[in-house]
Amino acid sequence: MSFPSPDHDAEYLEEYAAQGRRVIRDLRAAQAAIRQVEGLARSKDGLLEAAADGQGGLTRLRIDPRALRLDEATLGHEVTAVLQAAQEDAARKAQEIADEAMGAAHLPEPLDETFVRQRVEQAARDLL
Repeated sequence: MSFPSPDHDAEYLEEYAAQGRRVIRDLRAAQAAIRQVEGLARSKDGLLEAAADGQGGLTRLRIDPRALRLDEATLGHEVTAVLQAAQEDAARKAQEIADEAMGAAHLPEPLDETFVRQRVEQAARDLL
């Protein structure tokens, strides 16, 4: 990693901090977007519909009264399947947002002892 000359340290460090702030802002925006996610699913016959949020919580279940004609085991299976499908849809959408945010997040290289060592060595040369 190359560092600017000591004359430009202030600008370098300001840009370093600004880059970190941008990444944090973008990640917070992604979190907000994930909170707005809604996963949807419908049974093949259209008698059951479900929705889930970006954290996988179930937010809605609609059961058409005609579905109540199904036997208990079949209805239970169908309800479970549509709920899981809604959660999977929400998880997929949330993951897309997270992947996009992480792909765009370019954290600056961490400042390590090299930066400080270069500055100390430069200061020593300047004194001689």
